[in-house]
Amino acid sequence: MKHIFRQGTNPAAPVLVLFHGTGGTEHDLLPLAAAFSPESSVLSIRGNVSENGMARYFRRIAEGVFDLEDLVFRTKELNDFLDHSAEEYGFDRNNLVAAGYSNGANIAGSLLFHYKDSLRGAILHHPMVPIRGLELPDLSGVPVFIGAGENDPICSAEETNELESLLAGAGAAVDVHWERFGHQLTRSEVSAAAAWYKDHF
Repeated sequence: MKHIFRQGTNPAAPVLVLFHGTGGTEHDLLPLAAAFSPESSVLSIRGNVSENGMARYFRRIAEGVFDLEDLVFRTKELNDFLDHSAEEYGFDRNNLVAAGYSNGANIAGSLLFHYKDSLRGAILHHPMVPIRGLELPDLSGVPVFIGAGENDPICSAEETNELESLLAGAGAAVDVHWERFGHQLTRSEVSAAAAWYKDHF
């Protein structure tokens, strides 16, 4: 998978794994890593799927309708890639915190839904429920930040509340930050996520 790895100054700090939104690149969220944890190593990954030339992490059938078979396949592919990256770059596989926006938040959420201990924590900006009808792994002790829009046209407030309920039901400690800027990732939302990160890591 196309990616950027930047070695941090503090090897004990969580490695930040970044996932862009639809049509983004591995460069998009690097400023978020600097805001959250400047001393952390960073692994920023480009989605492996192309939708009309736009990079994504898994296919969709329509807006908000996921290709679930592809989602499951791509989530495994990504989890395997994180395993290999830990070996290649010499970081602690059990010390990863994801930060994703939109489609990137959905694939990070899917990692939590499918693989126990895949992430130590996650910052999900405007995520949806990745898949339903799944028994989630034990997420006890995993903190999750959700940035959401009360008027988000892509991800409704009901969807956000459902995702919060599913994650909390599996033991995750979930904090939801609400704004009223639709699907946008705002500076104030990033600041809230940065404050949350400092509280938890």
